[in-house]
Amino acid sequence: MKNVVLELSARDLVHADLASCGWAGSDHHLVGVAGQLERARAGEVDYLAICPATDIPVAKGGIDYRIKEGVGTLWQLAVHPALQSCGIGTFLVEAAERRIRNRGLRQAELAVEESNPRARALYERLGYAAYDRRPDSWDEQAPDGSLRRYETTCTLMRKALS
Repeated sequence: MKNVVLELSARDLVHADLASCGWAGSDHHLVGVAGQLERARAGEVDYLAICPATDIPVAKGGIDYRIKEGVGTLWQLAVHPALQSCGIGTFLVEAAERRIRNRGLRQAELAVEESNPRARALYERLGYAAYDRRPDSWDEQAPDGSLRRYETTCTLMRKALS
């Protein structure tokens, strides 16, 4: 078995990237991401793309600076399904934490669905600790294009950044 090594970089996600991010979610989700890119222009959020040398995103995620005062809240983190468990999620979270620190903030938070133990294990390995749980919901696009309300429960996690 041969190991493949990808050199990764983190940059701002841009509208042109959305066409190659179908792995991250439905058309409805990507329209929402496009809206977040407008918030990024206003400085309210950062939205990152993690790319190999091809400069095509293999992971993406946002940091919202408006949810809680003095905190960068990570959300919409996703790694291409074929590339999960290869360290890309770690690279994404660490890049997001650098962005938060670069704004002079020292706290990162996120919510992880209780039905996603693999993601929670990653966040715990990276130093995040659970502090609460809450119900959450959002519109999700069905295969026929209709929207339905998705309901879940999330564990809230935080990490102090040095």
